[in-house]
Amino acid sequence: MKPIGLIIRRELAAYLRSPLGWVVAAVLLLIDGLAFNVFAVGSDTARKSSEVISQFFFFSGGLAEAAGLFLAMRLIAEERQTGTINLLFSSPIRDYQIVLGKFFAALIFLIGIHVLSVYMPLMVLLHGKVAKGHLLAGYLGVILMGSTGLAIGMFASALTRSQLVAIVVGAAISVALLLSWLLAPVTDRPFDQFFSWLALWNKHFPSFMRGSISLQDLAYYVSMTYVFLFATTRVLESRRWSS
Repeated sequence: MKPIGLIIRRELAAYLRSPLGWVVAAVLLLIDGLAFNVFAVGSDTARKSSEVISQFFFFSGGLAEAAGLFLAMRLIAEERQTGTINLLFSSPIRDYQIVLGKFFAALIFLIGIHVLSVYMPLMVLLHGKVAKGHLLAGYLGVILMGSTGLAIGMFASALTRSQLVAIVVGAAISVALLLSWLLAPVTDRPFDQFFSWLALWNKHFPSFMRGSISLQDLAYYVSMTYVFLFATTRVLESRRWSS
């Protein structure tokens, strides 16, 4: 576990030193705040507090997915671009440790950004009530969406040395997963159920948004994160042997 901890500290320091981390944090919080004021609070003052909170998580989930892609695009592509990937390959660190260290560093940074947004739903307390369970479930769903975005972004970053190409590939995969539910009504069994289950948002996120935690939905995001991290590890292994 020590090599993973070293990589986590290295990557967290890189986020804090480079403009990328601060730009992603600033843009996420800005858009989140604007969406909260315009769509959650400002659209209808007569709505219930739970509806306002659900609307807040509606936007936060999508923003966490996008932020995950942008935070992950540099994690491996930059190493290949600068040539430092060879130093990692020559060090006594296994490929899965590299992947996990970079992933957890980005996830910690992403969680830190969302901690700064907690004041937004708490503003509902000025005119209403906020259930702690709703907040916990909602933020859990947001972090799960973000972790899936990070895993997809890391996989895309491992495929290329260009960060621009990495964000395009990651976005394409995410959009395909987001829109897979549209294929469910036009396909026959059992593919309709498969495409419905595969949907990144439509099938699995609304329960968190409403304040409930489903083990099935929790397992989906954990599984998707694992699959893409596993695929990233395999890509790194192939790069190691071909380099």
